[in-house]
Amino acid sequence: MDGEREYSRAELAGLLQWWVEAGVDVAVQEEPHDWLKPAERPAAAPEAVPVANVAEPSHDTLAELRDWLASSVQLPLASATAQRILPHGPEEAAIMLLSDAPALEDFATGQPIGGEAWTLTGKMLAAIGVPADETYSASLSCFHAPGARMSEADRAACAEIARKHISLARPKRLLLLGDGPCRALLGEPLIGARGRVHKIEGVRTVATFHPRMLMKRPSDKAKAWADLLLLMEDGV
Repeated sequence: MDGEREYSRAELAGLLQWWVEAGVDVAVQEEPHDWLKPAERPAAAPEAVPVANVAEPSHDTLAELRDWLASSVQLPLASATAQRILPHGPEEAAIMLLSDAPALEDFATGQPIGGEAWTLTGKMLAAIGVPADETYSASLSCFHAPGARMSEADRAACAEIARKHISLARPKRLLLLGDGPCRALLGEPLIGARGRVHKIEGVRTVATFHPRMLMKRPSDKAKAWADLLLLMEDGV
């Protein structure tokens, strides 16, 4: 055929060698192939369905709940960068302290209330005759997540977890520290929740200032003292 070039044996051998090095191990295909046809785009993978936060874990013991809090990635505010601080203390404690999410300074002691705030907490407890090691300390969220804002859905999920937590810890009394736990469990801010007795999961409950706030505003210590006396009063 006109225009066709005759290849020498050496040139043909070179072409074959190039194809072998390119990974082609057959000279022809059994079926014709349209090399100019645009390649088909692969089907898009189905979007992953996010796992919903578990608001009420089906655990029967406090130890199981604490293990879940220590390992679950489905908790509200959980993320790859959030730091986790777990509750501590005995079951059936004289008082359960429920604070807001832990702050950076709490990581020095590895407990929900740490640093100078925990020192002040110990003094507050000693003033009403309760040793600090006889209290159970937990937080509304066990994560320190700088910049993260708790949505209403997260708050509701944290409230359900906290109620489960309280029912399994079985404290004699419950002290809510700060605005966050009051809004989550009582549906009102601290300023409205103070000064009266509440019941959460059948436990006598009083709300007061977080020790960190008392360190910034020492003038509120007298109000906090009144809250502690109210908590320790006899009665339902």
